Order: sequence, then C-alpha cells, then structure tokens
Amino acid sequence: MRGKIIKSIAGFYEVHTGDTVYRCRAKGLFRALKQKPLVGDDVEIDITDTVSVPPEGNVVRLYPRTNALIRPNVANVDQALLVFSITKPYPSYNMLDRFLLVLARKDLHAVICFNKKDLASPEEIRELQETYEACGCQVLFISNVTGESIDRVRQVLDHKTTVITGPSGAGKSTLINLLCPHANMETGEISRKISRGKNTTRHVELLAAGEDTFLVDTPGFTSLYLQDLEAEDLKDYYPEFTKWSDGCRFNGCVHIAEPDCAVKQALERGEISPIRYRNYCELFAELKNQRPVYKKKG
Repeated sequence: MRGKIIKSIAGFYEVHTGDTVYRCRAKGLFRALKQKPLVGDDVEIDITDTVSVPPEGNVVRLYPRTNALIRPNVANVDQALLVFSITKPYPSYNMLDRFLLVLARKDLHAVICFNKKDLASPEEIRELQETYEACGCQVLFISNVTGESIDRVRQVLDHKTTVITGPSGAGKSTLINLLCPHANMETGEISRKISRGKNTTRHVELLAAGEDTFLVDTPGFTSLYLQDLEAEDLKDYYPEFTKWSDGCRFNGCVHIAEPDCAVKQALERGEISPIRYRNYCELFAELKNQRPVYKKKG
C-alpha cells in the first residue's frame, strides 16, 4: 500500500494512505542502504496489524524524492508559505529577505502571506505589495480574525505540499487551525509588553488539508544564517536588480559603492524598493565579513 509519511517520532513513522493513518517502523534494509525516511516521503508499506489503534505496518520502500530540505527536515516540498504580520509586531524585512534567499537557493516557489490586514492602513498594504511583487513573489493579505482571504490561501495550497513558516507572533498556528481545524495547533499567547508570540511548535509534522494537499508545520525561526554564499553572488538573488544591471558601468558591479551604477540610479528614481536595497546592503556586509570555514585535513 502506498502512503505519505506525515510524522516521525522516536523511530516510528505515521503514514497517511488517504483514509487511514498507520503507525510504522522502517525495515532494516534502509540502514544498510544508508537511507532514512523523512516526513513528506512517499512510501510503500506492508500492513502487519489492522486490530491495533492505530493500525500498524512496516515501511518497505521509499519512492524517489523531488527534493529534500534540512531545516525543516522534510521531503517532496512544492512551495513555501511565509507568514508575516503587517503590524503588531511589524515584520522584520531582513528576516523575510533571508527566507526568500534560502528558498531561491533551494529552487522553491515562495508565497508571502501578510496577516493582520484588519489592523493595517491602505498605505502599508500598498507598500508591501509593490515591494515584494516586484521581486517576483506571490503576495497575499489576510486576516485570521475576520477570515478575509483565507479561501484564497486554500486555493494556493490546493494539491500541493507546502512548508508554512515565519516568525513567532505572526499568526502561523492560528492560520493552520483555520486551514486544518482537526490540527488543534497550540497557539502562543502574545506578550503584551513586546508583542511577540511564544514559539509553540516543537516538531516537524505534515498535516492533511484536503485531497493530496499537505501542510508542513515547522518550528518558528528567530534567525537564518547564510552559508556557502559569496557576497559577490548575492545580487543574483535580487530579481528586481536584473532589469537595470546591464546598464552599470562595470561588469560584475555589486551595486554598493561603484560609480555609475544603474541599480542605484533606479533606486534613486524610486524604481527599486528602498526596503529591499537596504536589506541587500546589510546582507552583503554580513557575507563580506563572514569568516571562511577551513576543514581539517585527515
């Protein structure tokens, strides 16, 4: 029987087969092959016990993966939904750009979901929409409180496996509860003093949200470190720069201090978002100052 691993805890795998979830162990052959099943893997299972609750089986085959991520540790992901609040707390644009950079390097489609639309001004919404649509992202504005545009989110998720992530306090767990009422995700109490939520997610789990539709809930992030990326290559992950970069005076211009930089000229004309450019400069400086990692011999 074919199914999908939706949870992995203490050596057991919960495998969703469409109408039943089986509690399975992986056969020893995977250790011999140096393979480890991941949440999100499509697998073949043999049923060993239909009387137990839940019924039990063994994972006997892993089907080929389309991809595999390390953080979160999950396979066969189609896209990522980044949940940020528009206000209370205000979004960290630096963190958002880090997410987009990591996803671009994984070749994963990113959908940005800005929550708390009911608390935002039209000007705030317009600025965010213009900024992130210009870099090729799909942008949604929702309200967990009023339910506005939740159906639009469902359409985006339909028949896909989607990683849902974002900072604490943005409403990620509440959104998952709206999309998957059976999930009963714990929602963190927002600190009135600092308007940040407690991180309530403790493990990676794949939630069924419809036919062939799965959500991968992930632990909240406080930072994303950039590794194995040269500062000079960072510009390639800012699509809105590409339109102007051919007009730069120097080949290989990194759009920081060079004269006659067409990207900086576009910035001055208001044709590139100052939010994105400011984050670019911060990330460039971070990468430039990053110490190289040397591997020990032997």
